[in-house]
Amino acid sequence: MPEASCPSDVSRYEQACDQAIAMCDGNLRSTIKALIMANEYLENELNELQAAISCGCAPAGLSNSDAA
Repeated sequence: MPEASCPSDVSRYEQACDQAIAMCDGNLRSTIKALIMANEYLENELNELQAAISCGCAPAGLSNSDAA
């Protein structure tokens, strides 16, 4: 995983971690599980979008210039 490029990135990531942990009532295992699930969801969305674009079925609001 690449290192954060500047102190503001580190602070932003620290805040995001604190928020994620707080949303799971401090349970680190639940936090990790939620993040894995969110990542899988986003990977699936990305795969579906790539498949749609590859067959020429770009979603509404996404022009050819945006897909490039």
